Amino acid sequence: MAIDFLSTLEGSYAGSYYPKGWDYRKIKRITGFGPKQFIERQPHWHKNFEPVICDDTSGGVETMDAMMGYEIFDVVRASAQRRKPLALILPVGPMGMYKWAIYFSCKHKVSWKHVHGFNMDEWSDEKGNSSPPNAPGSFQGAMEEALYGPLGKLTVPKSQRNFATRRSLPKYPAKIAAIKKRGGKLVVVYGIGRACHIAFWEPHFASEYKSTRAWRSDPYRLGANLNPLTIEQNSLHSFASRLTLIPLRANTIGPGLFTRADYCIGGADGCKVNFNWQGQSVWMTLRYGPDPWVPSSFMPTMAGRLFVIRALAGPLVAEAN
Repeated sequence: MAIDFLSTLEGSYAGSYYPKGWDYRKIKRITGFGPKQFIERQPHWHKNFEPVICDDTSGGVETMDAMMGYEIFDVVRASAQRRKPLALILPVGPMGMYKWAIYFSCKHKVSWKHVHGFNMDEWSDEKGNSSPPNAPGSFQGAMEEALYGPLGKLTVPKSQRNFATRRSLPKYPAKIAAIKKRGGKLVVVYGIGRACHIAFWEPHFASEYKSTRAWRSDPYRLGANLNPLTIEQNSLHSFASRLTLIPLRANTIGPGLFTRADYCIGGADGCKVNFNWQGQSVWMTLRYGPDPWVPSSFMPTMAGRLFVIRALAGPLVAEAN
């Protein structure tokens, strides 16, 4: 028998480090396929959900950024043509799609005046207090710089830009409900965390709920305690590996919002040369089946598209580097 994770898990500290509710034998099985199986429809997928493998001869993310950006632009344009408001929940990661959403909007002169933007999360302390927008790593500052500013005259009005602060986040459910009451739709744009979170809604939160229904009803959390895998992921990708710069908590939307979307646009670009950190997370999203211990597993149950770079579609094999 090969020595692997499963054969060494019992009695290891890893049992307290990784999510307790994960079925590791299932994870091993569903992450052992390749591109052909990646797009095979699963029984729990929504009939209008589609995973999209983005080919890019350079091995980069340019194709995914462009396709995802166009998808965002398309829902903004469609709501404008319907003359209805649009609630758009937005991530800070991935972010490359925003430049393309801006490009298509400017080219076709599509205004975002009807859009209500909702940042899905923000770094915080245990009470939900967040850093100022000009602080390094601030999600609010990143969104202003990447999307709202460059849109220029077409941009979302400041009064319709919502950020996940202690005061603003609790108002999200009522604001989104009001938009939907006026005939608007809720569109969630998302990335997938190393621990399969959506926004900063972590897998270990599942232990706090008596049922999936109760879990799905929770719309947000202030000062959420982050998973160790999330901390490591962000230390490598946003803080130049400096662990001590990262808050251990964050404000985040919950499944009471992200599992109630009318349409979802996902993106996964987590692979650089010899560094594939997101492959397992994507496969779990598609194949695990809806489970509160795997928050991203609910995304295929809703209409939408998940764009991924080809490297994440497998096969995911070990390499010695």
